[in-house]
Amino acid sequence: MSTQPDLLHSEEEEALRAAVRDLLTDHCDPAGVLRRTESDSPHDVKLWKALTEGMGLAGLLVPETLGGQGATHREAAVVLEELGRAVAPVPYLTSAVVATEALLECGHEGTSGALRAELLGELASGASVGVLAVGLHTAPGAPFPTARLENGTLHGELTAVADATAADVLLVPADDGGLYAVTAADAAVTPQISLDLTRPVARIVLDAAPARRLGDAEPAVHRALRAGAGLLASEQLGLADWCLTETVRYLKDRKQFNRPVGGFQALKHRLAALWLEVVNLRAAARNAADALATGSEERDLAVAVAQAYAAGVAVHAAEEAVQLHGGIGMTWEHPAHLYLKRAKADSLAHGTAGAHRERLAAMVDLRPPA
Repeated sequence: MSTQPDLLHSEEEEALRAAVRDLLTDHCDPAGVLRRTESDSPHDVKLWKALTEGMGLAGLLVPETLGGQGATHREAAVVLEELGRAVAPVPYLTSAVVATEALLECGHEGTSGALRAELLGELASGASVGVLAVGLHTAPGAPFPTARLENGTLHGELTAVADATAADVLLVPADDGGLYAVTAADAAVTPQISLDLTRPVARIVLDAAPARRLGDAEPAVHRALRAGAGLLASEQLGLADWCLTETVRYLKDRKQFNRPVGGFQALKHRLAALWLEVVNLRAAARNAADALATGSEERDLAVAVAQAYAAGVAVHAAEEAVQLHGGIGMTWEHPAHLYLKRAKADSLAHGTAGAHRERLAAMVDLRPPA
């Protein structure tokens, strides 16, 4: 007899949330994020060190025997929710979740196992940033491009790889079916134009890059992208919740005709509808995180449900924030545009909502109309 998942946050998870939020309040203010988007260094190295070296958050999914915290996807989801609220320009999703999950799926024995353990330890400590060299738009279970393996070196071009410019090690799928570790310095990484300046993408060119085999690519990439898609929903939840909270606060303070704008019935209805969407997203995101944490047989289903719903809510919340902030919401100085860009970019990350609905329909044998 199966037990119902407990989707409520534990005291430890709430304490983790409070600690991360306090850190981001002190080190990730909107003005600072805006300044970084206009610079040549969009990633916040100091914040990343505070999250990894100071709090050990990069190793939440890594077992304690390998230098990590031995926590679960539930705790990682709490961190990502807070990072989403701050549109923090750090490679947490790409390194601490996606790359880490790919490594965890690789072999435990022999030379490959030793390399896996070494890389997991470096990622867990924050000493290195790892990136899976698969386009950010790739959905779990979808085909992905590979590099060409020739005489122990890799050749080829991979595009739209998130946070590749911040990476120290690249995990590259090859045409022989293997997943290989490549030192980022041995590849040519060129930034590409990205809508979301807080999570830049890049082109990776491999020209006889030395590579070390880690394991089989297909199961590692599937596990990594499934975890990435499932926990991305928590980031989208944090983003949507911030947009709703800040919009409500602004409408309470802003006055028109000598009364708060938030008192107008039409705006109340819009905000109430958005609140319901955010509440539903919280349930879907939390369910996906719990299913990943417990290894549920329905984790693929839970991830697909969360991602089929999350993108629309996050984009809607960000659009409402821009519009209901009035003139100030349209300016570069206000952070609302950062949330809209992140929401739009996230709507394509790890598969579109439509792609996840198609996967969901296939899982429940819901065939399209003839």
